[in-house]
Amino acid sequence: MANRRDKPKKSQVEVTLPGKVGLIYSDVKRADFPTEAQYITEKDAELDARLVGERLAAQGICTLLYPGNAELPERLRKTRPDLVLNLVDSIKGDERLASAIPGVLELLDIPYTGAGILGLSLDTNKFLIKKLLQQHGIPVPNYQLFNAADDMLDPMIRFPLISKLNSIHGSVEITPDAVSENEKQLRKRLRYLIRTYQQPVLVEEFISGREITAIVVQEKKKRVYLAEKVFKHAADKYVFLTFEDQWLTEMNAAFHYTPYSDPLLNEYVKKAFNVTRMGGYGKFDLRLDQSGRYFFIDSNCNPAIGPKEMDMALPVILEMHGVSFDEFLRRLVLSAANGNFKKKRAAPAPQAEGDLNSP
Repeated sequence: MANRRDKPKKSQVEVTLPGKVGLIYSDVKRADFPTEAQYITEKDAELDARLVGERLAAQGICTLLYPGNAELPERLRKTRPDLVLNLVDSIKGDERLASAIPGVLELLDIPYTGAGILGLSLDTNKFLIKKLLQQHGIPVPNYQLFNAADDMLDPMIRFPLISKLNSIHGSVEITPDAVSENEKQLRKRLRYLIRTYQQPVLVEEFISGREITAIVVQEKKKRVYLAEKVFKHAADKYVFLTFEDQWLTEMNAAFHYTPYSDPLLNEYVKKAFNVTRMGGYGKFDLRLDQSGRYFFIDSNCNPAIGPKEMDMALPVILEMHGVSFDEFLRRLVLSAANGNFKKKRAAPAPQAEGDLNSP
């Protein structure tokens, strides 16, 4: 009989990379989006997934691609991946439906990366995120949710104000017109956004100052990687990242990142990660005003991932801190495997599989 002391400790048990990993991406059709701008933010979803799959394949992992549509459950049952990277931003052009993906994976008992059902549901309600952060002592700008353009304006909120679609990310409609200096401009902006996108609009005080991006990677512990956006158009009246800056300009044309460090901010970010129910990784954008106060202005529980050449915040900032994208990907997959493979499940015999091909 083996001595109890001969058994490896939990921390000594080696977790190996899964043999077969699926990548679920947004099944993008132009007709599903109300505007070209929103479509642009997702039109390359399959291509991006393939590039990530190639990096996984280079690490010896068989990779399968799955469009996030009504056929997903059956395809997953047939091919049965060991683990899934959830890269879905929307279903049928609606980001609010993205939380259905972890729901499907939970039903099929398939481990996955990223936030769960609750985290993704919260992520598409910016007003609720602000409320949660505020109630947990995490600083946010003064804000108000508008369900109609003629809703009464809170007398405590101060111009200039910036208007954001409550359920859509990707800087959609974050243009120079997003900032209002008076109520007339605000009402005009609200009428356009609510009529076009058929959803509430979050309005918040515009915070002038420096902008910080925080990337969180969750393994056994949460690690925070900070960087400051240095804008090329710093002399503008209102300096912020517009839709055009993010999607229609060359890399580093509008801004570049520089390393940033603050232990206090690290703790704020870790707390925000927990409050917003993120998992595996996440991203926050903050403003630092002239008085040295931080304000959380945006959060994203499943930010875009890909090689540095794809000009995404996560790989650029991680590499700035000495973590390559391939290393991040390996750590993300290992972390998900370590957290989800504790339950043994009886998986049906998988059918034929193809490397980097849709099943």
